[in-house]
Amino acid sequence: MVRDGYKFAAPPLLAGLLALGFGLRWTAAAWAGMVLLLLAAFIAYFFRDPERAIPADPAAIVSPADGRVMEVVEESYDGRAGRRISIFLAIWNVHVNRAPVAGRIERIEYRPGKFYAAMRSRASVENEQNVIRLSTPRGEVIFKQIAGWVARRVVCWKKPGDQLATGERIGLIRFGSRMDVWLPDGAEIVVAPGEHVAGGSSILARWT
Repeated sequence: MVRDGYKFAAPPLLAGLLALGFGLRWTAAAWAGMVLLLLAAFIAYFFRDPERAIPADPAAIVSPADGRVMEVVEESYDGRAGRRISIFLAIWNVHVNRAPVAGRIERIEYRPGKFYAAMRSRASVENEQNVIRLSTPRGEVIFKQIAGWVARRVVCWKKPGDQLATGERIGLIRFGSRMDVWLPDGAEIVVAPGEHVAGGSSILARWT
């Protein structure tokens, strides 16, 4: 489990155990204790952090998150031609985020914003997000941690200047969200909308 998860799981776990103790003499407390323990179990499940087999192919660009590909669209960024891949993370998906490709973090920009449902296209621009600009030998890659209607916090564990390996853990988004990856021309997209991907192991594109 991700370290951040302990502070969320511990309160309902302790409260549930106390309620069950009182529940030996009071049925309502026992029911409350069971609900709290189930909540603690769900939180621990949400913050799980499984190991992943990272592709050895140096040309591979991997998914930064678990979820479903929603969009693959032509989109320019700072006047440069490229394409954006958007991935929706349901509440039951692993929410630890990973680097899509090896490179050096040039900049991390936190943008406060709204909390539209993460499957809506406007969430890419208007929702709270971290925009991470990654310098690679093939050009700049940009990926975003985007909060959704349920998710209210984007967390990045890295800082500008850090060197990342493909598939390396970089942060998480709490409770349902979205991730975008922008790739410059020169990357061949190999996924399509509707496909399910796993962070760090599923290949989204390859450098040509």
